This record gives sequence, structure tokens and C-alpha cells, in this order.
Amino acid sequence: MHTLPLDRTSALHQVGITPLWDLVIIGGGATGLGIAVDAASRGYKTLLLEQHDFAKGTSSRSTKLVHGGVRYLAMGDVKLVYSALHERGLIFRNAPHLARAQSFIIPCYSYFSKWKYLIGLKLYDWLAGKFRIGKSSFVSKKEISGHFPGIRTSGLKGGVRYLDGQFDDARLAINLAQTAAANGAAVLNYCKVTALHKDNVGNVDGLAFTDAETNMLFNVAAKAVINATGVFVDDILQLDVAQHQPLVKPSQGTHIVVDRSFLSNEEALMIPKTSDGRVLFGVPWHNHVLLGTTDTPIDAHSLEPRPLDTEIDFILKTTADYLTTPPQRKDVLSVFAGLRPLAAPKESDGPTKEISRDHKLIVGTSRLITITGGKWTTYRKMAEETVDKAITVAGLEPRPCRTKTVKIHGYATWQQHGHWAVYGSDAPLIQALCDEDPRLAEKLHADFDHVAAEVVWAVRHEMARTVEDVLARRFRTLFLDAAKSMEMASKVAAIMAVQLTKDEGWVAVQTAQYKELASGYLPTLEITPENGKPT
Repeated sequence: MHTLPLDRTSALHQVGITPLWDLVIIGGGATGLGIAVDAASRGYKTLLLEQHDFAKGTSSRSTKLVHGGVRYLAMGDVKLVYSALHERGLIFRNAPHLARAQSFIIPCYSYFSKWKYLIGLKLYDWLAGKFRIGKSSFVSKKEISGHFPGIRTSGLKGGVRYLDGQFDDARLAINLAQTAAANGAAVLNYCKVTALHKDNVGNVDGLAFTDAETNMLFNVAAKAVINATGVFVDDILQLDVAQHQPLVKPSQGTHIVVDRSFLSNEEALMIPKTSDGRVLFGVPWHNHVLLGTTDTPIDAHSLEPRPLDTEIDFILKTTADYLTTPPQRKDVLSVFAGLRPLAAPKESDGPTKEISRDHKLIVGTSRLITITGGKWTTYRKMAEETVDKAITVAGLEPRPCRTKTVKIHGYATWQQHGHWAVYGSDAPLIQALCDEDPRLAEKLHADFDHVAAEVVWAVRHEMARTVEDVLARRFRTLFLDAAKSMEMASKVAAIMAVQLTKDEGWVAVQTAQYKELASGYLPTLEITPENGKPT
């Protein structure tokens, strides 16, 4: 097996010397990267193309849960929950440096709801089978108050504790890209597909893409082309057939991040029924608290969706119903939105929470393979089904799926403390850079533990090309504290410039572009008599 580093120069070289690919995958989010790992690990010649950075879209903007979906169980989608719980177990087994068990508490204000949730969660535990990570149980009012000192105790009857999974979505995406490359795939970010090629009978047999860094146009031939572009699937389908029925109905999910003091504990809070019938999570994440999410139908899609004021208000108001000292707008450190690529039914004007979270795998008349819908937790299963379909469509030599046992890059059964944990087996290698050059041990911000060596590593080994790539997805600072991430931008740009052989002009442009982007993650204050004007 030919192993490639996660390096743009090496990948572009492979593009130049490979006359025919078995599979070309469009899209570098969870689904596309999962397909690349699956196909490459089976030994197929695999190329992945992402128009921006890996996990730029939805795949870096989740609630950071790897779970079966308690809400889907309540909706009666047992098949989806069963599959997702088993996939959760495989993520735990193959990427232990990124996924861990997280305890959740549901506060209950009636005895009926305590029994209802416990019975439902016992079924949830049972469906996980051999991958069960704990047992759901009652917790007393006193115990809940101890875990959440700010919880509203009036009418509180106790609650239910259950265990589910938590992970770092963007870090898993980067590690999947590295795993695909290690198995021989050519993986490229900042490469936008501009056209599909077809043979004389109308079957897709390749495509054209442009390298955004050089504006060079490349043409590649492929036995199978896979459209795994999330909310952008219809854009690619339009390259195939100008008029088609849209496959995706985007749903926007907004999250806000606040200081960890608002929960004061390592337990996560699950609010089982909000005013509009959804659920809301308060989850400890990288020494902060993530609150979300919403489920808002959106007509248009973009790489930078903007949270709506109504969504921010909804999260804050719902939280205020349960906490005696809830966060206000001024307490929000970052606010971000992601677009779920929900597989749209043929006719639906209803709420998106009722649209299927399961995925759809479609083969067009041109043999273009499209995969859409689904969720992070089931990325591996979606990839397996997609590659199996590609084998049939393209007449590839059948080879069995290996990803149930393929260890994700960074796999480590031991774990370092603090922010180093997500690097897994790479952590000592990054720390060795500090030993070689003590200047690289310098912290990038007084309130975060990231050091200069991590920026060097991100450029050399994680295909980071911009300041945003580093601060949003190699680190998670943009999503944790947008203002402080802006303070880190110029220092990160200067370190990157040395690695990428860029000049001071590049540093200035990158810093300015990042600050403009990050300003969109800052909450705005509503005008009130108390604050006088928005900031």
C-alpha cells in the first residue's frame, strides 16, 4: 500500500501522475472523508476534493455529541438509533483520543416525567448492546442541586442521569483526512470542482477542478464520482442535470458558547422538551459550555451561515427557564451556526425536526453517486454503503470494508492532560518541536494553552493553509471565544508565514480577513434601557 502524507504538494503530484482513479470524492466533510478512508483502506485509488477547508461547513459546527439520538428514539426511529449507537461504539474504539463518555442529567419537574425518561433511556442503553457505555439511573433533587448549583429547584422532583458520547468534530475530520492519506488516498483542500465529464453515452467519467491557491485547472478521469457535499449536493447535481428535484432541505442549528461557570460541573445538562418541542443541551467542551441547538428551516445555503437573533434569544430564554443565574447576551463568548443537510421529503412544509435524519444514497442516470443526509455519528456506515454502491456502479473489483477496525490517526489508549488530549499519539511529536526550538513553546494567548509549535504542526502535517484553518478547526478557539481568537490572529499568521514562505503582506491580509470573519461570531447586544445601545 502506498502511503501519502497529508500534504498538498504530494497530493497534487499524485493527481498529475494518476491517469485513472477508482473513486473521486467531492466534499471534505464527515461523509466525504469517511468515504475516502473506507475506499483507500480497501485499496482503491482514491482522490478527495474539498472546495474550502476540511469540515469548513456543517462538520465543524455540531453539538459535539457522538450519540444515538435520544430525540429520534422518542420519535420512534428505532432503526436509526440502533445503528447510531453501534457506530458510536466503533468511534470510541477507533478514535479514543477524540471521543469519550459524557454524563448527562435531565432535570424532571414531575414524577411522571422521571419514570418516562428513565424507561426511555433504559431502552436507549439496551439498544447499544455490547457497546453500552453505562446505565441510566434516577438522581435525587439534592444530587442535581449539587451538580448544578444554579438549577431551579422549585418543583424539581429529581432527574435522570444517562451516558452518551462527546467528541471534537473538526479534529476528527482532520484525523480522518490523515488516515485516508496514510492508506494511500490523495486528499486536497481548496480545490473546487467546476465541471463533470461524461463519456459518449452520458455517464460521468471524471471531472474538472481548480486549485484555489494557484488557479490551475485540473482534469481527472474516474471510474466512479461521488457527490458528498452536504448542503451543497444540489450544486453538484446541477453540474450533472441542470433541472432536478432538490434533495436537501437545509436546517440551521445555532449554538452559543459561555464560560464554564454557568454549569459549574463536568455533568452535561439535557433539557428534554423546549417551548417548540425540541431538546436543548448544555455541554462542557474545552473548558467552556456549549448551549444548543436550534432547528430552523433555511432556504439558502452558504459556507458562513449566520445565527438569527431569534435563535440566540431562544437558547438564552430556554436556559433561563432552568437556571437561576442564566447567561445573558453579554456573557456569550462565541455564537455559530451550521446547516444540516437533511434529506428532504418530496413534499414538506412542516418543521425540520420531523424530516429524516437518516441518509439517502442515490445513483443518477449518469451514474453520479450522491450521498446526503445522515449525521456525524453514522459517518462510517454511510461511507461503507457508498463505497459498496460505487463498486457495483463502476464495476470495481469487490473488496471487503475494513473500517470497523481501522484505527483513526492519533489513536492512543493513553491520554495527555488538557488541550493536548485531542492530539493523541501526535502530542509527543508536537512537544518535541518545543524541545528542538524553545521559542515554539511560547503560548499564543494568556487564556489558552495552545503554543506556537501547534501552528507549525498544523501547517506541516494537517494541511492548514489559512489563519482560519488553524484557529477554527485545528484549534477550536474561534468557536470558544471569538474575541480572544482575534487577538491570536497576527501571531498565528506570522508563524504560518515562515512555514509557507509567505511575506508580510500575506500576514497582514490573513490577519485582516480572519478578524472580519471572526467578528461574525461575536454576539450583538440588543438595545435595552440598561445598555443604551448595541455593541
